[in-house]
Amino acid sequence: MTFKRIVAASAVSAALLGAPVAARPRTPVHTDHHVHVHSPAILEILPTYCSSPGRIGPCNPAFIKPLTVDDLLAEMDEAGVQTAWMMSTAYLAESPMMVPPLPYASARVHDANAFTVAAAAAHPGRLIAFVSVNPLAPDALAEIEAWKDEPFARGLKLHLTNSGVDLRNPEHRRRLAAVVDAASGARLIIMIHMRTRAEDYGAQDVRLFVDEILPHARDVAVVIAHSGGWGGLDVNTWDAMEGFRQILAQQPAQLPNLFFDLAQVFDAETSPEDRARLVEVMRALGVQRFVAGSDWPFSGDLDNYLNRVMTALPLSEDEATALAERRVIPGPGFSESRRSSEVRVP
Repeated sequence: MTFKRIVAASAVSAALLGAPVAARPRTPVHTDHHVHVHSPAILEILPTYCSSPGRIGPCNPAFIKPLTVDDLLAEMDEAGVQTAWMMSTAYLAESPMMVPPLPYASARVHDANAFTVAAAAAHPGRLIAFVSVNPLAPDALAEIEAWKDEPFARGLKLHLTNSGVDLRNPEHRRRLAAVVDAASGARLIIMIHMRTRAEDYGAQDVRLFVDEILPHARDVAVVIAHSGGWGGLDVNTWDAMEGFRQILAQQPAQLPNLFFDLAQVFDAETSPEDRARLVEVMRALGVQRFVAGSDWPFSGDLDNYLNRVMTALPLSEDEATALAERRVIPGPGFSESRRSSEVRVP
């Protein structure tokens, strides 16, 4: 084994074990396409939400830690991340997991979204605000309309698991399609956590989503959070990715504005075999459709996750560099110069 191969193997092993790797990758991740900072309006309800009998599992300790925008920016600086898509967690206020439902939940949703937009306005070029709604909530369309002309609201985050959406329910599909249509009309990029609570979630849900929901996005970019899962690489996530692969294989040029983020799809404990399989799937779907993301603060230390753990993904050097540099630019007026790695959307 050559010296270069010994060094490379050591770096991969360290990353897989979660140990810090001394050498930073040649190209740091430019844009983290998936981070969260709770607003005060959401932090206030988290104890009730996490103890609710409607929860389907315990809250991750990282999820309830009262981190701030300054904490995020400090981690971005340490990791060399220039820009982050900051997802509002407003949808939590209207989650069916909150039992009993919160009074005045719609007002709390708006306050949480306002916090996220204000953070982006205070840090232009560094933070991009994604407002959020529960697509089944009666105020969802009105909330999207409220941000339609706000220059610092650039995207919409949807979380189907948390919102109780069932893609096999025709009424849920109709209401989700209406929300996606409204987001497209407002020129908001759509970030969607599309995994549902169905135990057999997978390719059949992807087909329903692509056939009945995605056309309503028209020419607005749609990013599939966690590459179709909810973090990790379980049977359901593999099946969802296979569903997308089959659809795209039928028409390779289909869905030009469809992307997948890698936020928490793998971590330091993901096996080398699963990492290799993930890269095969990425190439089948088109590596150019994948963007870097962390799901911070779930990722833990941002520098370690983006610039160390992620380097253990067995991409070619060119693929890894392109992934680190790739960013979806949210329309005209965003204060960055264009580069070949950018994907600009209306």
